[in-house]
Amino acid sequence: MSGAPFLLIDAGNSRVKWALVQADGTQTHAGAFAHRDAGGAASTATARADAPDWSQLPHPASAWLSNVAGEAVAQRLAALLDAHWPGLPRTTIRACERQCGVSNGYTTPSALGSDRWAGLIGAHAAFPGEPLLIATFGTATTLEALRADGRFVGGLIAPGWSLMMRSLGEHTAQLPTLDAHAARGLLTPGAGTGVAQGGEPQTGYERRGPFFATDTPRSLSAGCALAQAGLIERMWNDLQAEWGVPVRLVVGGGAADEVTAALKVPHTRHDSLVLSGLALIAAAQGA
Repeated sequence: MSGAPFLLIDAGNSRVKWALVQADGTQTHAGAFAHRDAGGAASTATARADAPDWSQLPHPASAWLSNVAGEAVAQRLAALLDAHWPGLPRTTIRACERQCGVSNGYTTPSALGSDRWAGLIGAHAAFPGEPLLIATFGTATTLEALRADGRFVGGLIAPGWSLMMRSLGEHTAQLPTLDAHAARGLLTPGAGTGVAQGGEPQTGYERRGPFFATDTPRSLSAGCALAQAGLIERMWNDLQAEWGVPVRLVVGGGAADEVTAALKVPHTRHDSLVLSGLALIAAAQGA
């Protein structure tokens, strides 16, 4: 099994991302699939690919998992692994005090979500020696402040863009319940300057003046996106003022397109921080 790749699994609240990675970090295969609900139905509208096709993959040396989606998902992933590779060694990671050059500033280090921990490790490796604000736009929106020396000083958690819209629809009598699929076409891209993954410029569309929508669905979609953007911009400005140095804003996640369209500060897109962090942990511990 010498030289066999690692199987990396990032189980979030909406879907599972996976990759097959060599010990040197080279990714050879990758994919994603949706969760199923208790009755077996797909949990999202795009969940026909609700199970991975691992039949043609080379046998991995081990599996490394980050799971924030609960015990039912853990059991399903275990069954998938057993079906393809019975007895495959597997490790579900947990946040700890220090790992791969990152130190954990949480009062109880193990209470930090494993996805956030792996993402911090991935970000520190991707942008070494830089102070970072990492914004991930998923079911929840999370923010992490990471010093240049790898010290995670703390973070924030807020409802995500789609969750904000759904909550408004479910708890108000006259507002529609929008999901991300229905709301994506309603947003008008905003002004912003960014840097895509790899350092290439990412240019926003110019928008003059404030955005005020003229129908209720667009009001909901844009209002929730701008609420997200306002949170990010506030914390980015505050962090730079406190640290007294430029801070790179790194963004990713399923709703990143919608929120970054409203951002008016420079940002760098990176959508694989958790898997990158898992690869580093696997290489360090599984060698």
